[in-house]
Amino acid sequence: MDTKKLRQKILDLAIRGKLVPQDPNDEPASVLLERIRVEKERLIKEGKIKRSKKSSSDTPHYENVPFEVPESWEWTTINDICSKIGSGSTPRGSNYAEEGIPFFRSQNVYNDGLVYDDIKYISEEIHENMIGTEVRAQDLLLNITGGSLGRCAIVPDEFRKGNVSQHVCILRTIVVLPAYLHLFIISDYFASTMILSGSGREGLPKYSLEIMQIPLPPYEEQKRIVAAVEKWFTLIDTLETAKADLQSSITQAKSMILDIAIHGKLVPQDPNDEPAIELLKRINPKFSPCDNAHYENIPEGWTVCVLEEIIDYEQPQAYIVQSTDYKSQNKTPVLTAGKSFIIGYTNETEGVFTDLPVIIFDDFTTDSKFVDFPFKVKSSAMKILHVKDGINIQYVYQFMSTTRLIGDTHKRYWISEYSKLHIPIPPRKEQDRIINKVNELFQSLDNISSEL
Repeated sequence: MDTKKLRQKILDLAIRGKLVPQDPNDEPASVLLERIRVEKERLIKEGKIKRSKKSSSDTPHYENVPFEVPESWEWTTINDICSKIGSGSTPRGSNYAEEGIPFFRSQNVYNDGLVYDDIKYISEEIHENMIGTEVRAQDLLLNITGGSLGRCAIVPDEFRKGNVSQHVCILRTIVVLPAYLHLFIISDYFASTMILSGSGREGLPKYSLEIMQIPLPPYEEQKRIVAAVEKWFTLIDTLETAKADLQSSITQAKSMILDIAIHGKLVPQDPNDEPAIELLKRINPKFSPCDNAHYENIPEGWTVCVLEEIIDYEQPQAYIVQSTDYKSQNKTPVLTAGKSFIIGYTNETEGVFTDLPVIIFDDFTTDSKFVDFPFKVKSSAMKILHVKDGINIQYVYQFMSTTRLIGDTHKRYWISEYSKLHIPIPPRKEQDRIINKVNELFQSLDNISSEL
């Protein structure tokens, strides 16, 4: 279940009048707009707000509306329902204080609220000099530039005093629930209709925000919509928590399966299988089993060796990509030792690794990947591991995936330490049975995970 898409579906239904039923007894939005206009005129006369530079003739006629809304709704603009739309500024010389008035920047504004982890403060004097940018309870703070553009938080009721930077816009509604405007702003529809400006760091200019159209429900329906969205979002929060817990359980289950597998407890032994020591002696006639107390209870027919006795390594220099001009339509994947693994695709045909399958070993983090497709590599920060004939490479890979060394990330581990690790080796036929069972169980767990 994609809970992010589910949230957006709920918001989309909400702003289209399809989330809650309409009540014919509600005062229609047309009357609400007139109340807003009267209240705005009163505030202008009292000198509490300034008249907008947009005249009434600037207000668009809503004949060609973006989508149909219920009869009791009206299309209007954000400017029409707000007494204030404006951003702040940065104190001269970034004149912050150790404590004082909270000064909100874009990194403090998130859709689910204000974050104080990296909050700055300004003095009372500077706050008083920043006229017209004070933050009040129930204001909406909207990020209008950069990578966090569109994030929006409602200032809580208990908030007393604050200010904002030039990257944050204050929206103050009149006779419209701030929570309704908030759910409109965090919807995909709002994001898709923003008119941005700027060639380098894109931003949402005040004018574009003012003229942005918004479907307005009756005031009482706004209350029902907000309550319904909160109810649904709370349920989704519960689902996400349960999903995260289940994902964690699935990861733990996979680790447990592998641990059971390498201790000989996942599949039954067959006394007719050739003992592993015979297999290892064919690989190396001088082979002598390791004395490893950790595996003293392994089944009969198993033995213990070190990784370098069953693995040959190859340096990757011959397969390093020459150009980083990656394109998705290219054929050959380029691998890296980092978490991204496949970082792009190249059209280079020389130096492609094809002696498959192999294990890619990150020589710094000791992470490993099983690879059964031709590839090139980004750098030399890896080893290409070849498992010797007679040993199931996937068995070795699954062992390595459970065994990590944590230490100095600037150290290369394969030759110095990792290749010396002990690995329990079952008879070859049992290796195959183990991998078949592991794959079967992992597939079942992956099917559960894909349904979350």
